Amino acid sequence: MTSDFQFDYGPRLLSGANSSARVADLVPPDCPILFVTDANLRRLGLADAALSALAGREVAIFDAVEEDPSAATVLAARDAGNAIGAGAVIGLGGGSPMDVAKAAAYLIGSGDALADIYGVGNAHGQGVPLVLVPTTAGTGSEATPIAILTVDGAMKMGIVAPALFAEWAVLDGALTTGLPRHVTAATGIDAMVHAIEAFTSKRLKNPLSDALALEALRLLSANIRLACNSPGDLAAREAMLLGSYLAGVAFANAPVAGVHALAYPLGGHFHVPHGLSNALMLPHVLGHNMAAAREDYAQLGVALDPALASLGTQGRAMGFVDAMNAIIADTGLDTRLASVGVGADSLDLLADEAMKQERLLINNPAPITRDDARRLYAAAL
Repeated sequence: MTSDFQFDYGPRLLSGANSSARVADLVPPDCPILFVTDANLRRLGLADAALSALAGREVAIFDAVEEDPSAATVLAARDAGNAIGAGAVIGLGGGSPMDVAKAAAYLIGSGDALADIYGVGNAHGQGVPLVLVPTTAGTGSEATPIAILTVDGAMKMGIVAPALFAEWAVLDGALTTGLPRHVTAATGIDAMVHAIEAFTSKRLKNPLSDALALEALRLLSANIRLACNSPGDLAAREAMLLGSYLAGVAFANAPVAGVHALAYPLGGHFHVPHGLSNALMLPHVLGHNMAAAREDYAQLGVALDPALASLGTQGRAMGFVDAMNAIIADTGLDTRLASVGVGADSLDLLADEAMKQERLLINNPAPITRDDARRLYAAAL
């Protein structure tokens, strides 16, 4: 393990039940606020505590965020903020509202054009202060300087730059106790994939990202079944949120890889929720990476099940894969692409689209060629 690395801890953190009611204390006083969420969260009342805390402030509520948000949505959010002269942005929701909030806060503050900042390190300006409040324990978006947008109808493009970090992340477990089982499961697996891919990343893996990824995986694996089976268990929900956040900090520094590269086309073309896309592809990418990542998988195996420590490296690594497959099965998530409407006639399209995710593929422990990608999709059918 190299001692030559750089690490960014990202936002300051506020955690605790009902902490979303304290968001007004985390933004500059008196300035107008752009509040980014989605219509369903507002309908469910999950934004009520945060919005009540902002009573008396000028607030523009932008709740037109869709799943897999588009560039047009970000521009509309930016325009809503500019219309009131927003001096800060609060994003509340899953990964989609938080990603829109990150991009909008940056564009409002910097004045940059959205088309100029796609890719890694192209956002050099400064956004307005940003507070992010996750309502799922999965994306880790509140911890990362990354926004993923859907461009031209299907292609996923990322904006990755330190300027997108939030000032504050707020972990309020009370916001997640009402999540449906399938959302809890899919977002939880998403967070686990973040921890796994950060720990095995070919680029920028370092001792701090490893420590956070391991602790994230321990928290998530110990609580995901409980959170699915007993949705009102606040302690389990808080553990899942913290695990998701730690995984987010880890992969903000040691980036994700092949699972995400193959998951994105499923979201872009078939509108499969991101966490479920990861769950569908994870077992197959783990198998593909086994030879290259065996030592890392062995360590992850012990994090999931300390009893594996008595086995050799291969046994611990295989135990890790088996444990992850068992978690996916126990949560009740679909395990075949056919169950989400993907057939053999889409394999070439998916393989071609996966190859466009070069930003992610370069981090994978083992190379993934187009033929590999097609084979992995076929195995998941």
